Amino acid sequence: MENKGLLFIPDISGFTKFVNETEIEHSRLIIQELLEILINANEIGLEVSEIEGDAILFYKFGPPPQLSEIYKQVEKMFFSFHSNLIAYDHRKYCQCKACMSAVDLSLKVITHYGEFTGYNVKQFNKLIGKDIIVAHQLLKNDIQQHEYWLVTNNLLPAQPTGFAQWMNWESSSKKTESGTVPFHYTLLSKLKDEIPPDPLPGPVLYNKVKVLSVSSEYETDLITLFHASGDFNNRERWQAGVTKVEEVNHFLPRVGMRCRSILDNGEIITYSSSYSYTDDKIEFGEIEEASGNVAYFTLEKLARMKSRLTIDYYIEKKFPKQIEFKLIRKKKLLKMYQQSLLNLVGLVKEIQLPVD
Repeated sequence: MENKGLLFIPDISGFTKFVNETEIEHSRLIIQELLEILINANEIGLEVSEIEGDAILFYKFGPPPQLSEIYKQVEKMFFSFHSNLIAYDHRKYCQCKACMSAVDLSLKVITHYGEFTGYNVKQFNKLIGKDIIVAHQLLKNDIQQHEYWLVTNNLLPAQPTGFAQWMNWESSSKKTESGTVPFHYTLLSKLKDEIPPDPLPGPVLYNKVKVLSVSSEYETDLITLFHASGDFNNRERWQAGVTKVEEVNHFLPRVGMRCRSILDNGEIITYSSSYSYTDDKIEFGEIEEASGNVAYFTLEKLARMKSRLTIDYYIEKKFPKQIEFKLIRKKKLLKMYQQSLLNLVGLVKEIQLPVD
């Protein structure tokens, strides 16, 4: 049995502070998504031993990989991690502290080569060995920054050359139960400059025409009304004709999320196409995948505890479709939306948001 291999630990820095100071449920979902992104970014055949809250213990038995191969893996995970955070920051629906501060999370990576072995407990594969302990102890070190790649001397006896010009390698060591472990490290924050811009899409209303509009006022604040109407998880509680809503992708509401609504007479898949937020107005659009029709929601603050929701419905700007909609669908859809707005009256009273 092989007993030597690579230990590779990406660690999400700021996790403890993030969880302690923000809404627990959304912070849990954000971290869950980030950990899955790191696992999906694995390109060098790493195995997952276990997920340890804010970190993943990867391993790979065999001779040490080339340092350039390890760096490409570090770079891939770093890019995937921060690209997702930036995209979520631009597209998020939620304005809670967890969602607002997620973009400030950071990533460090510990890489070490040493002796360890595995054993199975039912369906779980565990690792054991002195170098497993060493790798975990290296997570606590004297490096002041939060985004870096740490490489022990087992993998890197001397400072490397031939990597990116911006890399500035430093040397240090860590006293462990197995003795002093020397290592090199380089900061990774410069990699953020290479992440391409992520523009937020605007409303998808080109070549569309408004065929229906409904509006109602509510004795509630703007954010509560938004959570009631904009969260797909609440949709079946107020939208007439919807019996169940299933998430197709994404844990948290954002532009690009998709859901499947089970209707009384079938099903429909919609996705969020746009979103904008100010203290006095929130707007978002949803597109029906099959038809391309758009439901555009506008929420306006009228007073501290008074808000208005307007839903505008758009279809393709083609005369035959407009005639067909007017003759066949408009009356039924108008009745459905009017009933839906009435249903929201009770729901906004049930929504309980975290208190700052």
